[in-house]
Amino acid sequence: MIQVAPSMLAADFLHLEKDVELVNRCGDIFHLDIMDGSFVPNISYGFPVVHAIAGAAERPMDAHLMIVNPGKYLERFAAEGVSMLSFHLEAAGEDTEELLGRVRSLGMKAGLAINPDVPVENLFPYLGSLDYVLIMSVFAGFGGQKFIEGTLDRIRTVKREIRRRKLNVLIEVDGGIGPNNAPALSEAGADILVAGSSVFKAPDPDEAIRYIRVP
Repeated sequence: MIQVAPSMLAADFLHLEKDVELVNRCGDIFHLDIMDGSFVPNISYGFPVVHAIAGAAERPMDAHLMIVNPGKYLERFAAEGVSMLSFHLEAAGEDTEELLGRVRSLGMKAGLAINPDVPVENLFPYLGSLDYVLIMSVFAGFGGQKFIEGTLDRIRTVKREIRRRKLNVLIEVDGGIGPNNAPALSEAGADILVAGSSVFKAPDPDEAIRYIRVP
C-alpha cells in the first residue's frame, strides 16, 4: 500500500491546525519542505512552524531539506521529533556519507534527494546507507509544478537496483502528484507519494488522499 505524505507547504497557514488534523486523520506522513532561498530560489518556513506541527502531529514527520548546509540543523530536527530526514546530494557532495551516518545516529531515518537533472545512478553508491531515496518529479523550490513524466523511468531504474542488491530502501516521490498519476507511480515502484496542492486545494482533501493511496 502506498503511503501518502501531504506536503505542509500547501497547507492553509492561517488555519494550520485544521490541516494538521487532516493529516492525522487521513494521511500517513507529514512532509516538511525546508527551503533556504539559496539552494532553491524560495523560502518556506523554519523551526517555529515545525515546532507547531510537531506539537499536534500524530503521524511521523518527514523533513526534506532544500538548503545549502544540511548538516547544520540535524540535531534540531531530531529534537523536534522528526522521524525521517532527507537532504540533497547536490548540496552535500563529498560529505554525503558522513551526513547520512549522523542522521541515523540521531535516531532518524536517512534519505537522499535528487532533482530531475541529476542522474539517478548517482544515488547508487549510497543505497546501502539509506532508508529511502527522494526522487523529485519537479525541480525543488516551489509547489504546484507540473509532474515530469520521465520520472517514471527514473523510479524504475532505482527500484531495479534496490531489488538487485536486496536492500530495504523505500522510494519517495515529490512533485506534481495527484490521483491521476498515483497508479502509474505505484506501478513504477514508488512507496511514498508526497502531495501538496492536490490534497490541500482539493474540494474534498480526505477523498483526494484516499484516491492517491492506491493498492
